[in-house]
Amino acid sequence: MSLFSDVLVHAPVEGRRIALFAGAYNHISDGVALTLNRLVGYLESRGAEVLVFAPTSPKPPAFEHNGTLISVPSIPFPGRSDYRLTVGISRKGWALLDAFKPDIVHIATPDYAGAQALKWAKSHDTPVVSSYHTHFASYLKYFASYNPLYRIDLIENTAWRYGRWFYSQVEHVYVPSPSIGDKLREHGISNGLRIWARGVDTERFSPSHRSQPWRSLHGFEPNDIVVSYVGRLVWEKNLSVFVDVLNCLKSKGVPHRSLVVGDGPARDTLTDQLNDTVFTGPLEGDELSTAYASSDIFLFPSETETFGNVTLEAMASGLPTVCANASGSDLLVVPKKTGDLVSPHDVSAFFNAVNQLISHPTLRKQFGIAARERAFKFEWNHVMGHLASYYDEIWNGTAQSRTNGQISNSDVSLRKAVA
Repeated sequence: MSLFSDVLVHAPVEGRRIALFAGAYNHISDGVALTLNRLVGYLESRGAEVLVFAPTSPKPPAFEHNGTLISVPSIPFPGRSDYRLTVGISRKGWALLDAFKPDIVHIATPDYAGAQALKWAKSHDTPVVSSYHTHFASYLKYFASYNPLYRIDLIENTAWRYGRWFYSQVEHVYVPSPSIGDKLREHGISNGLRIWARGVDTERFSPSHRSQPWRSLHGFEPNDIVVSYVGRLVWEKNLSVFVDVLNCLKSKGVPHRSLVVGDGPARDTLTDQLNDTVFTGPLEGDELSTAYASSDIFLFPSETETFGNVTLEAMASGLPTVCANASGSDLLVVPKKTGDLVSPHDVSAFFNAVNQLISHPTLRKQFGIAARERAFKFEWNHVMGHLASYYDEIWNGTAQSRTNGQISNSDVSLRKAVA
């Protein structure tokens, strides 16, 4: 049964014009950028016109993007040049937006360009919605660690005040899970909350891609139990816990091998700390599918996700997953059925969960089968159709943009569906 079977899967968007504003679209290959590209591809396949406003980088694009992209002037984020901060929409950008005359403005990043887009939409009486992709409050403590002079409490309070101002002015706020919606409500953001989960291609990510030749190429024997991590190599993904768990397995003599797929500023330090681990760098397409399926256990301790894209891909690949009990994975992982959820910084709990799966092959196989079955509930066409149905609510005048902190009917049905 589909997670989204109770809604119109293919809401009509033919002939509609949608302006999308994002903080990342093609200069970095992360979950947010890939999800937004998939959204644009879906909308265009349904007959919509989409104009995307996002920063670009002097470096070559990370991948070939969907849709028409308008570059927004930006600067590198201080201390993290792989991220970019918009500094304002250009004169050319404004002219293109005016000529485009969108039927809806979708703001995926509440940055400076996002605030400008919000003001434009209000002044042109154009419906405006926003999607919540990055849980900035969780990231702040990591970015603050780059400069001990930062007052994290002041920065966090300021961020939430800005969020309340920004999101109070949009028709809908699309959150990836009920738990993220709960966190926003705790901080006074309750306007038009709707759940828009993420999806997975269950053919691209499948146990059928498991390959012993691929394992052998990377030094893994047929009987090795491979514990893997896939994602950006940045410390805000709680990578220190990943390191500690692997070191704990090693010190206690638990037989295993480890695999890291991805790249980022933490890679050099990680390779020094985990000299027995295989680092493949970033993988795409068939190679990524094979890497997932050729692993045995997926370990993902990040607590800064809004949705665990890589967790879902691992589950579709038939892997039991051991993840942080946080918003990124708590919608996906069913404890003691598809894997386990543990406290984000409890190294001992992570060790115990991984060790149990290493030690019990039957349980590992059982959890992996259940994980794939659950992944089928999150197929992309249903997920994207769900968002399109929200657009349609607004265009048809049926949206109730003020929820006064209450959960919408669609939220209730989704909570029941994922229980």
